[in-house]
Amino acid sequence: MVITISWLFSRLNDSGSGWPSFFAAITVAELYLGVHLAGNDASRVRREAFVESIVGGVPSLPFNQDIARVYSRIYSIFLKPRSKLGSNVHDLQIAATALAYGYPVLTCNVSDFNKMPGLDALSP
Repeated sequence: MVITISWLFSRLNDSGSGWPSFFAAITVAELYLGVHLAGNDASRVRREAFVESIVGGVPSLPFNQDIARVYSRIYSIFLKPRSKLGSNVHDLQIAATALAYGYPVLTCNVSDFNKMPGLDALSP
């Protein structure tokens, strides 16, 4: 199971789903973005310690060629003319990672992932 930041902040514990839990590489980048956007050094240090404690306990799945193939297929659907299926490119990378590994996505934003063909999005 690939978990999203929305799930992480709603429940900082085991998903209880029976699936192994992973971050997509882009989710780790989203977490570190919060570190770099800190307003001052003290906040940055606190945020970095928090992020390190989280990413140290949940393995991440790299964005590799297999995932890139799935990502490009999904992304093309959203880029086609007349497509009303807007989506965040980070969500597309998370979806591609989950699809490439055959995992569902655990998220509090199920509606953002339900429009991804073939993806099983679960709510905690």
